[in-house]
This record gives sequence, C-alpha cells and structure tokens, in this order.
Amino acid sequence: MILICVVMGAVVGTFGFLRQKGGGSDAQQDGTGLFAVKRGDLAITVSESGSIKAVKTVDIKSQVEGQASIVNIVPEGTVITPEDVNNGKVLAELDSSKLKEQLSQREIDLTTAEASQADANESYLIQVKQNESNVTAAELKLKFALMDLQKYLGKAVAEKLVAQAVKKADPNFSIASLLEDPNSLGGEASQKLRELQGNIALAESNLEKAAYTLEWTEKLYAKQYVAETELRKDRLDKQRLELDKEKAGIALELFQLYEFAKQTERLLSDYQEAKLELDRTEARARAQLAQAKAKLSGAMSTYAMQKQRLDKLNNQIVACTIRAPAAGQVVYWSSTERWVRIKIEQGAQVPEGYKIITIPDASQMKVEVKIHETWVDKIEPNQPAEITIEAFPDKTFTGRVLKKAPLADAEDWLNPDLKVYATDIGIDGTNDSLKTGMTGKVKVIIDELHDVLYVPIQSVVTVEDKKVCYVAGSAPEKREVQTGLFNDNFVEIKSGLAEGEKVLLNPPKWNEPQGSKEQKGTESEPAKKEQTGTESEPAKGQTQTKQEPAK
Repeated sequence: MILICVVMGAVVGTFGFLRQKGGGSDAQQDGTGLFAVKRGDLAITVSESGSIKAVKTVDIKSQVEGQASIVNIVPEGTVITPEDVNNGKVLAELDSSKLKEQLSQREIDLTTAEASQADANESYLIQVKQNESNVTAAELKLKFALMDLQKYLGKAVAEKLVAQAVKKADPNFSIASLLEDPNSLGGEASQKLRELQGNIALAESNLEKAAYTLEWTEKLYAKQYVAETELRKDRLDKQRLELDKEKAGIALELFQLYEFAKQTERLLSDYQEAKLELDRTEARARAQLAQAKAKLSGAMSTYAMQKQRLDKLNNQIVACTIRAPAAGQVVYWSSTERWVRIKIEQGAQVPEGYKIITIPDASQMKVEVKIHETWVDKIEPNQPAEITIEAFPDKTFTGRVLKKAPLADAEDWLNPDLKVYATDIGIDGTNDSLKTGMTGKVKVIIDELHDVLYVPIQSVVTVEDKKVCYVAGSAPEKREVQTGLFNDNFVEIKSGLAEGEKVLLNPPKWNEPQGSKEQKGTESEPAKKEQTGTESEPAKGQTQTKQEPAK
C-alpha cells in the first residue's frame, strides 16, 4: 500500500501559517466545502501586536545615592507645558532630610581644610625665603674662604691649589712645593717670605759691618789707639749680630717648613668645608622645601576633597527636587513596563539610577513589536505598514519600519529557544489622540504579488514530502502543486492548478497502516497530530503573520 502522510503541521512549522481566518468564507457560502482557484493580486504582510510609545522620550532617573523615598510626585498624566519647563515646575520630591543633616558638618570640614591649606601655603612661602637666606649665607662663606686663600697665596697659586685639591691629579703634590717658585707666590705668604729673607740679608750686612769694625778696633787696640772697653764693645756687637743672623735663618726655616704649610692647609680646609657646607645647605633646603610642598599639596588635596564632598552633597540635595526638563505628558515608569521591581508612588523607595518618570514626545509615535526569527530577514527599514489601534478600531494609521534589533531577545524565559527581534514601526503624522501604552496591531507590507493563482492555505497538504491539492470531481483527484509565497490565508500556486478549478477546503485524512509505522518510524507522529488537529495551531509565542490578498 502506498504510504500517504498528510502533515499540515510541516507547513505551520516552516512558514508560520495560522488557521484559515477568512479564506473559507467563499466555500461556506456555496455550502460545498470547495474553493475555486483564483487569479489576482496577493499582498505578503507580517502582522504583530505591540505597545504604542514615543520615538523620543525624556527619562527622569533618581540621581540620589543609595535609596531615596518619594515624598511628593505629580499625578500621572499631568501635561507639562513649555511654560512649566521655563518656570521649573516640580514633578517629584525625594526625601532630603538626611542629606541636610550632613550639610553643617561638611561645611565645618571645608572651613578646617581651608585654614590648613592657608597655613601650609604660608609655611611653604616662609621655607622658600629661609632657603634663599641659608643658601646665600653659605655661598658668602665659601666666597670669603676662597678670598682668604687667595689673600694668603695669591690668586694664581690659590686656584692651582684648589684645582689640585678637587681633582687630585698629582698624588706627589705637596704644599711645600709652592715655595719652590717664590716669584709665582703672592699674597701674605709672599710678603712674609720676603720679610724673612730681608731679615737674613740685613743681619748678614750688619754682621759684616760689625766684623769689619771689630777688625779695625783690634788693630787700633794693638797700637794703643783705643781702650780695651771699645774692643770689648765691638766684640759683643759682632756676637749679637751673629745671633740675629742665626735667628733670622731659623725664622725663615720655620716659616718654610711649618707656618706656611699650616696656614695654607687651614685656609684650604676652610674653603673645602665652606663648599661642603654649601652643598649641605642646598640639600637641606631642597628637602625642607619638598616637605613644605608636600604638606601644601596634601592640604590642597584635602581642601579639594572636602569642597568636592560639599558640592556633591549640595548637588544631591538639589537632585531631590526633580523639575520638568521637557514638555509632554508625565508617565510613571512602572506603568510602561510589564515587570517592574518598584511601583512609582508616594512613599516608594527608589535606588540611584532607577527611572521614575518618562516624558514622551507625542509629536512622533511608534509601535514596538517583536518579529519572529523566521520573518525578520524580510523586514527592512522604510517598508510601509498599516497600523490599527485597539482604542480606535475604525481608524487605520500608516507608517514605516524605523529599525529592527540586530540581536534576538528571548520572548519568554520558559521558552528560550523562541527568538524574536524588537522592531520599531513609526506612525506617520502627529496624532494627539495616541497615548503611550496603547495596544496597536501592525501589518508590515513585505511584497505585492500581481496576477498570480492562489488557494487557501488549508487546501495544500503534504503527502510523502510533496505538496498536493485535492481537485473536486466525481472522485477527489490528488494533484501535486508547486507553491510560492504565502500568507496566513492564502498561498501562491505556481503550477499544478488552473484558474477556476475547485479544490477541497478539507482534504481527506489518511490513517497510516501499522506496517508503515514500522518502516517510517517517527513519521507516524505527524499523521497523528494531523488527525487531532494540534499541528494546525502556531507554537506558543510564535509571531503571528497576517497577510491578505490585495484588493
């Protein structure tokens, strides 16, 4: 026996067909249960219901940290005029009592921080001046030490000595070597050296003169021309001058060996110590200035932080009074969403960032719908649409597709496999009668077929994976057909039928033999569903498609 499996559900699952709503009316009029194949225009549309919303809205959120209680709020539906916006009309008031309690303490903290900043700034300026004074004194001390060294040795020798002390280029250098070239030596040391050398020369001259005098006195004494006392006197003078010469030589030797080196070392040490003291003074000045600067910076940061905290607190207090930002109609946020945590009303506790009021711009409205994934690829921006509003069933509005979401949202968490795409349909013109939250039904016109054959969708069934219709006659003729685009009432017939032929609106149902079940396995289940009629219903939550033949 030929296996015949009539699966109406396959058509529903693939194309999203719904039960025939109006196509059977012609057959019911003649009472035959037949439909004559028609030729004409067929409109392909997608229908879905959604909520009316404004294209542009102003959302007012709580800007108060933590939780805030709504003390007062204007009634929902209040109309805000441009004058209200200019006058700063209050829409809602949040409890600011706790914030105002903190205000006095924050002001005291700011005053204390301001005083600390002023003190730190004065300390910084004083430290700058003190550092300048200390460094200047150290520089003068170094300068005077160098001048003392130059005064004693002469400028050239002093610079040579300083350079040697700094670079230590010659390890065999000694201070005594500075006396090897007396002509290069200057200053007090040169003057002292010349004085000592002059003392020796003078002593030698006086000694030479005393010796010459003694020689003549001895000659005269021998001839009895002078007394013995005169002779003794000249001898004593010579001895005294010999001692003077010896003392002058020893003084020069002491100067060269000890006094010159000692005085030079002391002056050089004073210069080096003055230089080190300058370095220490500069380092100490930098450290003290850095400390003063850090203290000032900390005081400034504390002041800025306290000022910021006070400003923030003032802003929080101001945020407790919500004024009208734009003209429009007041809509509570809890009235626009199905699932809300908090109902907006007087006394409600709202967290920071929670929406309280939305003010829609009624000049341009839209319908927000969710399109099933089987149809979303056919939806494009600017496609025309017809909109009907439940509140105005006798009026049809026109519009166009504004946008569709790039990603799918699960419409029902109980059915996560069902994917729908949020789509906005703009309504043409300005309609003051439309209100946010109204229910609207959208019919998006996807395509227009002209001069095509079509039959009701329930006349086409699947038998052994083929689309067939049953043509009326002495006995129903099963005829394979090729289908095209479809809507929820009619399907395009590309081949297999001729205009005027009558097809059965309710094709016969076939019971599958038991042997076929064993051969086909799971294929018997669709047939069973066909018998019960469950496959002809759309899946729960699936996007409805409403497509009617063009007039």
